[in-house]
Amino acid sequence: MKFSIIIPAYNEEKYLAATLEKIYQALNSIQNQFEVIVVNNASKDKTVEIAESFGTQVVDETIHNIARVRNTGAKSATGDVLIFIDADTLVSVEVFQRIIEIMHNEKCFGGAVAVDYGEFQRKWMKLYSLGWKLWGNVFNMRGGAAQFCRKRIFHEIGGYDESIYLGEDVEFYWRVSRFAKRMLGFLQFIEDLAVTTSTRRFDEMGLFKTLLLTHPFYIMLNYKRKSAWKDWYDNAVR
Repeated sequence: MKFSIIIPAYNEEKYLAATLEKIYQALNSIQNQFEVIVVNNASKDKTVEIAESFGTQVVDETIHNIARVRNTGAKSATGDVLIFIDADTLVSVEVFQRIIEIMHNEKCFGGAVAVDYGEFQRKWMKLYSLGWKLWGNVFNMRGGAAQFCRKRIFHEIGGYDESIYLGEDVEFYWRVSRFAKRMLGFLQFIEDLAVTTSTRRFDEMGLFKTLLLTHPFYIMLNYKRKSAWKDWYDNAVR
């Protein structure tokens, strides 16, 4: 079984090297076949240069839509299982080993990994993130910092919805969940292990914008409106 790790990247020179270094360290101790793909989303910094310095395959996607960027990576992937990792997210060897173990069960269509944040500069944001964790458990919302899916299943359900500008990962997880249920399969959420992702948006974005743009009701009302997400795309914190 071969695994394809897909990393969407837009101006990620500050974080990408650490992400790739951690990935390649993990892969050195794993016997399974892997490939790593960085999807360059029209970066203007050293993102491509950093990716290539690791010998990583780079594919280009010029349109700023995270669902489209993920799908572009999937089109280039040759693995049996797709693992989507955010460019500012650190993944341990134990997480990869668990995904491998899980995907040897043919009934498992895919899943996601719990997300742990680093140290918040705004300390009370820790409580806010715990609130999101609660809602995630209630509504089965599993984010895309680390999601995985069998490639054949991914293409069968049409990949990520490119009409969505934020929350495409949660919608994708819901759609795979429904499909798996119909086909007598299941998804696996790994919660005893976690990936570590950056707190940059919570630390550097204005407080009002942070609370507004990460509020579930705002997301539900505007997830298909490109104009609502300028601070997530055009003015993104990097």
